[in-house]
Amino acid sequence: MYTPRPEHKFSFGLWTVGNPGRDPFGEPVRRILSPVEIVHLLADVGAWGVNLHDNDLVPINASTTERATIVRDFKAACADRGLVVPMATVNLFTAPVFRDGAFTANDPDVRAYALQKTMSAMDLGHELGATTFVLWGGREGTETDACRSPMEAVKRLRDAVNYLCEYSRAQQYGYKFALEAKPNEPRGDIYMATTGAYLGFIATLEHPEMVGVNPEVAHEQMAGLNMTHAVAQAWEAGKLFHIDLNDQAPGRYDQDFRFGAHNPKAAFFLVKFLEEVGYAEPRHFDAHAYRTEDVDGVRDFARGCMRTYLILKEKAERWHADAEIREVLDQITADAPPLRYSDEHAQELSRRTIDRDALASRRLPYERLDQLTIEILLGVR
Repeated sequence: MYTPRPEHKFSFGLWTVGNPGRDPFGEPVRRILSPVEIVHLLADVGAWGVNLHDNDLVPINASTTERATIVRDFKAACADRGLVVPMATVNLFTAPVFRDGAFTANDPDVRAYALQKTMSAMDLGHELGATTFVLWGGREGTETDACRSPMEAVKRLRDAVNYLCEYSRAQQYGYKFALEAKPNEPRGDIYMATTGAYLGFIATLEHPEMVGVNPEVAHEQMAGLNMTHAVAQAWEAGKLFHIDLNDQAPGRYDQDFRFGAHNPKAAFFLVKFLEEVGYAEPRHFDAHAYRTEDVDGVRDFARGCMRTYLILKEKAERWHADAEIREVLDQITADAPPLRYSDEHAQELSRRTIDRDALASRRLPYERLDQLTIEILLGVR
């Protein structure tokens, strides 16, 4: 029941299972795995897809010949083990040139290089079969707002996304762009801090139909926000193009814990929502094994992400089938036609007698509903 299958569309990034355990205070604790080794590891644990930043696969200083060899070997490994590359992205945050940002940097030559590098990453992704391109602006922010106007930064970001949409159209790549928000880290503040901010930004683009969002559990929860609410808003707007699954303690640095490791209740409601609406895009785990682990522990981590999702999926099915939960839902839910304005309806509504005291005294047994949910999650129902 909890064995991953291709139809689940579970994917991991080269940077996730390939993380050697380095952090800002410590050197690597695991050996660095090659991209081909990572493909074999993911295939062994039952993953469906593997995603990548450009430089996860091809080093930034690789020659044309080196690039060709690396890409050839990686494609052969994916074909041999049956893995697909559904998403690609670009690293615009590691190299020192991006210390002041990429698309929003003050130096126009830095902005030009960021576009050049992104176009090259789009070429690579298309060559590997990717249809979604994620953009995370890790350096698009400030430590002091004295350095630039945030309004100017938004304009520069808009120009860059518009340019990349036109490049995809010109090359007939057919990409869907997914914008990923984060409140801070590695910058003191990042301009597009939440998924909601990006949803507002997308409406100002020249090709909004090409652009959606890639919400990440950790990034929303870093700011103490509700990931399921962000995902629901994106889905309702038709903009949930991709999703990053992991876990996080609110208010902390970006922890990227195994999915469901910190707050299984929040993870449950997210899985429940995705399964209810029929989300059909990849379920991507942007998480990392604990620094205490060796390579075998990385395998345990990857299996754990997928197994937890499938366990919560089964819990959601049990939640919907539970008779007591159905009873409560019937009690608190009333169907009504969609609300549409008309002069006649407004006049009728103005004349209607509504007993606010009766409404205020109506019982809403949410305590019982939440306890029944907890009992399902704890395995006693």
